[in-house]
Amino acid sequence: MVDIQFTMGDLVKNKFLGFAAVISMALFGAKAHAEAARDYISIVGSSTVYPFATVVAEQFGRGGKFKTPKIESTGTGGGIKLFCSGVGVQYPDIANASRPMKKAELAACQKAGVKEITEVKIGYDGIVLAHAKSAEAMELTRREVFLALAKKVPDPSCQECDKLVDNPYKTWNQINPALPNVKIEVLGPPPTSGTRDAFAELALEGGCQTFKWIKAWKEKDEAQYKGICQTVREDGAYIEAGENDNLIVQKLNANPKALGIFGFSFLDQNGDKISAIPMDGIAPDYDTISAQQYPVSRPMFFYVKKAHVGVIPGIEAYVAEFTSEKAMGEEGYLTDKGLIPLPNSERKEVAQNAKSLKNYSM
Repeated sequence: MVDIQFTMGDLVKNKFLGFAAVISMALFGAKAHAEAARDYISIVGSSTVYPFATVVAEQFGRGGKFKTPKIESTGTGGGIKLFCSGVGVQYPDIANASRPMKKAELAACQKAGVKEITEVKIGYDGIVLAHAKSAEAMELTRREVFLALAKKVPDPSCQECDKLVDNPYKTWNQINPALPNVKIEVLGPPPTSGTRDAFAELALEGGCQTFKWIKAWKEKDEAQYKGICQTVREDGAYIEAGENDNLIVQKLNANPKALGIFGFSFLDQNGDKISAIPMDGIAPDYDTISAQQYPVSRPMFFYVKKAHVGVIPGIEAYVAEFTSEKAMGEEGYLTDKGLIPLPNSERKEVAQNAKSLKNYSM
């Protein structure tokens, strides 16, 4: 009798395990089918490019032929990392970027099997330092910005003596007596942000280069030079405020003595709340940025994973919409959102390269 009961138990147990296996395989199959059948474009990346991409996606979706793309604001670095993680429907199709893709990022793409990529340059943006409308007006040079925010700066007792010290400046007037006697407090994006990368390269390094002895360092040791010129201080003067520009605006209005770092396109949409600070005597506006006179201006991009074209529906049509004259032309709908268009000849070349999905290389 014992032997029979043991056998029956085994049968019940085996039937249960078999049933569970069938259910598990069915669920796995359903998930795999859902992934294989993704019928919308997945876009990640720059918070600066996000508003432009969102407008294009909405316009694209209203056409009715394809679903509106899903866009996530992850920051440039975070978006490219996701984009470069592999090929397949579980990975994004497009990465927005407020700076060019780096060599190391392209290498990571290649290593993960993302062999063919198309770069699309969409226009220009300026990076601005701004304060609340209620704050006292001020102007800055890139040299002053470097001295305010760099981790290491020339010794204040002898700025041309080839000696660096931990940043000692606590107030703006310690850098320049003509500046306000207020605490240095700048709210900006995290290291994963393309805005942060571009600010470090254009504003901090631009100011760093005004010290000839540091500039000469570039020829001796470029990595060490970049470490000096682009590393932001970590003692509280620079406050990482995430990728949410609206939150920074709220904080500036709560503390009018603080400054914030933004893309010009965001400033353009929030001119009733914040004002830009001229840099090296030049105020950021449509004309100074398009002519590349404003010293802290940059191009913006998105990157397309060619392996997903023809697999995920609508990618080519989305690229065509974004690069059309009605979108990113001089009178295009993206200019209403603050996009500074490319010059005519460059815009036509970009549109042609995007249409042919020209392969990106360095």
